[in-house]
Amino acid sequence: MISDFDKSKFINKKTSKLLLATNNGGKLKEFRFLLTKLPYEIVSPSELGINFQVVENGNTFAENAYIKATTYAKKTGLLSLADDSGIEVDALEGRPGIFSARYGGNSLTDKDRVDLLLKEMRNISWNERKARFRSVIVVATPQGEIITGEGILEGFLTFKPLGENGFGYDPILYLPDYDKTSAQLTLSEKNRISHRSQATKKIVNILMKEYTNESTKHL
Repeated sequence: MISDFDKSKFINKKTSKLLLATNNGGKLKEFRFLLTKLPYEIVSPSELGINFQVVENGNTFAENAYIKATTYAKKTGLLSLADDSGIEVDALEGRPGIFSARYGGNSLTDKDRVDLLLKEMRNISWNERKARFRSVIVVATPQGEIITGEGILEGFLTFKPLGENGFGYDPILYLPDYDKTSAQLTLSEKNRISHRSQATKKIVNILMKEYTNESTKHL
């Protein structure tokens, strides 16, 4: 989905930095790989000495990503990318959903949250353990123009963590097509099929297409 926007605000050779609106190490690592084609220097808030909190009070992934991206863009004057993502479990009516990163409280670790979710699902049979990762990405200019992309990775919740790669809930989302959890995928496999990869590719394709078109005009 693309909003109406002034392409020149996105495709501007003077815009040398793209700010990733997160300090999550796992997300930063994935995004730096997924965004390598873009003609921008990829930077994080901590690298720029930026330290402020954004209140994510939206009701959907899309709303929270929009809030983060537009807030960072306006406060820093930089093109900013934010994602809101998490795991949705059908048997729990979509929980943890937008609360995935803070499920059970801010004091819990990733492992604690995984354990909590598995405990809630302990009496649920395999056929009823359908779940998915969902990611919504928003890129915003300081003027408030935006583009968005969404990705979904379907699977089933395992009965115990499997795999050492990835982060968050990766060890407990089983992917039938690969006979692996997300945490058992290689980095190249994950970056090819993940929910965040799907959403990022849509953003990259839009930006690269418009960048190419804009550059051609000046030849």
